[in-house]
Amino acid sequence: MDKFLIEQSLNLKGDIYIEGAKNSCLPILAACILSNGNVIIKRVPFLSDINIMCNLLKEIGITVNKDLINKTLNINTKNIFNKQVSYELVKKIRASFLLAGPLLARFGKVSIQMPGGCAIGVRPIDLHLKGFKALGAEIIQEHGVIEINAKNGLIGTEIYLDFPSVGATENIIMASVLAKGETIVSNCATEPEIVDLIEFLNKMGAKIEGGGTETIKIKGVDSLNNCTHTIIPDRIEAGTFLVLGAATKGEINIFNINCEHLKAITSKLKEINVDIEEKDNLIKVYSKNIFKNVDIKTMPYPGFPTDMQPQFMSLMSIVNGTSIINETIFENRFMHASELSLMGANIKVEGSSAIISGVEKITGSKVKATDLRAGAALIIAGLCAEGVTEISDIYHIERGYYNIEEKLKNIGAKIKKIRV
Repeated sequence: MDKFLIEQSLNLKGDIYIEGAKNSCLPILAACILSNGNVIIKRVPFLSDINIMCNLLKEIGITVNKDLINKTLNINTKNIFNKQVSYELVKKIRASFLLAGPLLARFGKVSIQMPGGCAIGVRPIDLHLKGFKALGAEIIQEHGVIEINAKNGLIGTEIYLDFPSVGATENIIMASVLAKGETIVSNCATEPEIVDLIEFLNKMGAKIEGGGTETIKIKGVDSLNNCTHTIIPDRIEAGTFLVLGAATKGEINIFNINCEHLKAITSKLKEINVDIEEKDNLIKVYSKNIFKNVDIKTMPYPGFPTDMQPQFMSLMSIVNGTSIINETIFENRFMHASELSLMGANIKVEGSSAIISGVEKITGSKVKATDLRAGAALIIAGLCAEGVTEISDIYHIERGYYNIEEKLKNIGAKIKKIRV
């Protein structure tokens, strides 16, 4: 098991280049199942989750060639076949269930296990299954395995989502592109990653309208073909480095970003009194100001992202005054609070809210990354804390941040990975 050792590293300075979005790449990889030929995907972040999804595709006969230098995947579906994929791989990532929609669309049936992933909440798949049923599929769920069968083919229909679930929106879109007739999905998630998926599918010949709005219309087509696509920048990686730059009182230029995708994050940082300069695909974060406490409520996009809540908690731990974070998306996403408390943070969790009373300093300690974004929060805290911070279970962090150790070293951070 690898660990990070981090020493206090203030006034970080330099350039950070953001990778392609993991949460965009994963559904796009699943959507490759729908292609009848060759697909090239660029700006791929070769994280562990991406590698697992590639291995899942290989299990069903898809050829996946990696170009690590150019961050490109060449994918060919010529020899694809339908089978139940490995439970050992499925249980590792939540995104494995995104295979269900495209496999159902292409083969009319699919058998898949319940997915795994970070333990940040229940995250049920009922909305995915509701969409498949509405399209005409029968579902049998036994012993942790879900059998989905559309004996008469998938038929376009109207679907209303009780909650704007990102995964359900993606899965239903992918299931609908080869269905007969038109499908209208209401109360959709509007995240940029969904817009990116739709753009990818349309490049292959799908007919989808309304990406980025709460109503998406899909006109079924007979087949999808070849295409080349570049993944959008990862807004959560960018947001993490924005908070890191602010917390360490640094001066960091963050390249390869979409400023529009980061509005909820940059607006909150400005409210805290962080200096932000935006220009084209660049954001500069710097500040010697006295920071202000703020309140945060996580919401579906374009609201404040739940994936940035832990990082902001680290920042608010060292800001004067009391801040309140209200988590509305996941019911178990405050596990990092107890780890930050080990470092001297003053955090009280009450149900879905965390009350953070800022302290003058935090100190290094032995802490554990309980999930992906919690791990990012501990890195931020470790860079600000006096002494040495030891973070274990960093495999969670490496699921979402490519080459983070080297990126941090390049801007002056004192961090090293050790193998235990």
